[in-house]
Amino acid sequence: MVNDIDKEISKKYCTRFGLIAVNKGFVTADQLKEALSEQADDNLSSRPHRLIGRIFFEKGWMTDEQINMVLNELERMKEETE
Repeated sequence: MVNDIDKEISKKYCTRFGLIAVNKGFVTADQLKEALSEQADDNLSSRPHRLIGRIFFEKGWMTDEQINMVLNELERMKEETE
């Protein structure tokens, strides 16, 4: 159930989360590519789906505070389009 929720969130925000993180200087483009590759490998290997932010955090590339900043930016963008 939780994994399904993570997949749904990922479909909606994954690429944008990563792009915002790169644009804010929290991660590099190469780190984003690596995280996206890991996410795809997990999915193809039937391992539990991980959000890009979770991968960044697990690798020590982003802090909780940075992740929250990106999530707040995503929320702001969503509100602007509604």
